[in-house]
Amino acid sequence: MIIDQTLFEKMFRFAVVGFSAFLIDFGTTYLFKEKFKANKYLANTMAFVLSASYNFALNRVWTWGAQDGDVTMQAIKFAGVMISGLLITSGLIYVLCDRMKLNFYLSKLMAVSVVMVWNFTLNNFVTFKH
Repeated sequence: MIIDQTLFEKMFRFAVVGFSAFLIDFGTTYLFKEKFKANKYLANTMAFVLSASYNFALNRVWTWGAQDGDVTMQAIKFAGVMISGLLITSGLIYVLCDRMKLNFYLSKLMAVSVVMVWNFTLNNFVTFKH
């Protein structure tokens, strides 16, 4: 299977944005969980909101080059994808951390890795499809 150049470029850009959002996400989670002693799911949700907002803005412009004026519908679709990703992430963290007793941050890393593929696929073919 050959991946066309634009799809490969989008995947690369999505990964770059995703990595920077990952740093924001983990940094925010750490700050709220460890420094402010927030519940791990609350810290995870707060980090999600911040990184998802950043993620939408940068991916919309840089990854998919969205120029049309339908920002509201794209934001709604993107939020839907991200919320479903949050639910998957939280579910995986619950299974890996609470049930299997893996380290919270390792569990979060594993969950985020799975959800990245989910997010790219849905955003490419639903949110920003041309």
